[in-house]
Amino acid sequence: MPRIVVKGGSRPPWVGLAAAVWVELSAGNAYNFPLYSSTLKSVLGFSQQQVTLLGVANDFGENVGLLPGIACNIFPPWTILFMGVVLCFFGYGLLWLVVSQTIETLPFWLLFLALVVATNSNAWFSTAVIVTNMRNFPLSRGTVAGILKGYVGISAAVYTVLYSMVLNRSATRLLLFMALGLPVICLLMMYFIWVCTPASGEDSSVHGYFVFTQTASVLLAIYVSVISITSDLVSLSDAVSYILIAIMVVFLMSPLVIPIKMTLFPSNSKTTIPPAGSSDNLVQEEVDSTQTDPLLTPSSSAINLGNFYENEKENDDVQMLLAMAEGAVKKKRRPRRGEDFKLREAFIKADFWLLWFVYFLGIGAGVTVLNNLAQIGTALGVDDTTILLCLFSFCNFAGRLGSGAVSEHFVRSKTIPRTVWMACTQVLMVFTFLLFASALHGTLYAATALLGVCYGIIFSLLVPTASELFGLKHFGIIYNFMLLGNPLGALLFSNQLAGNVYDAEAAKQGSLTCLGAECFRLTFLILAGVCGLGSILSIILTVRIRPVYQMLYSGGSFQMPQASDN
Repeated sequence: MPRIVVKGGSRPPWVGLAAAVWVELSAGNAYNFPLYSSTLKSVLGFSQQQVTLLGVANDFGENVGLLPGIACNIFPPWTILFMGVVLCFFGYGLLWLVVSQTIETLPFWLLFLALVVATNSNAWFSTAVIVTNMRNFPLSRGTVAGILKGYVGISAAVYTVLYSMVLNRSATRLLLFMALGLPVICLLMMYFIWVCTPASGEDSSVHGYFVFTQTASVLLAIYVSVISITSDLVSLSDAVSYILIAIMVVFLMSPLVIPIKMTLFPSNSKTTIPPAGSSDNLVQEEVDSTQTDPLLTPSSSAINLGNFYENEKENDDVQMLLAMAEGAVKKKRRPRRGEDFKLREAFIKADFWLLWFVYFLGIGAGVTVLNNLAQIGTALGVDDTTILLCLFSFCNFAGRLGSGAVSEHFVRSKTIPRTVWMACTQVLMVFTFLLFASALHGTLYAATALLGVCYGIIFSLLVPTASELFGLKHFGIIYNFMLLGNPLGALLFSNQLAGNVYDAEAAKQGSLTCLGAECFRLTFLILAGVCGLGSILSIILTVRIRPVYQMLYSGGSFQMPQASDN
């Protein structure tokens, strides 16, 4: 395999983080499915089960990221982003042609495939920026994951604002925007997403930078939610709408303030490890141990963090030859939790599968509601479900951003595993689904808000937890394998459960559209039981990995376990 030189070593990682915000907004396009699912159903004459099956395609494409997970250790980030651009253009382009009736109706299986291709762009977009920024900020994994996943969460509200105020609530225009506008955005951001040499220690200003970015994202979320509700209640002129959209764009550009400030007012502190001297020399010279943070030692060193595309075969061959010269070949020990795992090595760990099932049960239950949000609202008497989607989006954002910051604080100060918050979240989800099932007047909005928070927490906490247990070196493939829990959960709970229950109730009413609480009540009760099981598994996982977190964060910051021979 050819070696690929990592560029951008001297570029501040904050530039890449600011660019990643726009890419993550683009990577949230799968959340738009409720905005055009009703149009698909009416224009193409689909049943609810067919619509929920398309929802499965939506989730399947978004979360099947094994290929980008492998590619991120072979190719530079811009190639991963470019692949996402191609998929986004062709997938949503075909859907636009069908919905706009530019071409004749295509077979259902081809539409299913087009949606898989379209939303699979998210896997390429998100993998490129998540993996790159986790490597650029290895000392602040929870915070970075919360920020980036938070922007994915708020993207649904951003799209809802565009849909309501600029696109005139036209599903056709929305699909055209996703086919053309999103690829253009990612092409513009492509140059700025690079792996940089990470800091050897936390500069005193880093915390302030993160607080500024988090504050800006919270203000954006509040602003977007307010104008979304306002536009739904009050008729706004085109001029006012465009002014409000322009202000939203300013909020989205706010993370650029940090690299601009660093350029105009550079700090005198030297906290970063110098990049490699030339492009021909891929391996840096060893850095003096007094300059090296424990996080950046052996398996997660700055050398490896800045050069994840290095083929390991040569090192293995050298070690083998040395061992043979000594007359004994020692068996390579398996990694321990906290070190770098390959996917096949992680497969045999019980913690890996416990984490996977916790994610599968929680996200699978949440995505069932998200995929059927338009139909749930209609069944319970809410004609316009855009406010529901905006509410879910804001609370999803709050859960993602908040869980990243809160879990980072407690893992450093109390060595409390992040999975504790997963357990608490799944217990709250049990209550939330019982609230949905009750269908009491006024509870739909409260239940949607609670579910949005829970959905965001589980999604965000998966990222740092997987990296802490199984390392950063092969994080891309391990993280994307974990994400398979989303489409599998959608297939089982959304299509097979919710779709069949809805169609059965609609058949009793003699219509394709089901009205009343019974349309989803059984589904909600079953999902409450699913989350109850998820909370039990979360507790088991927490008990198992508590000693690991005590070892990793015993000093108040990430400490790599000391290597030992078996």
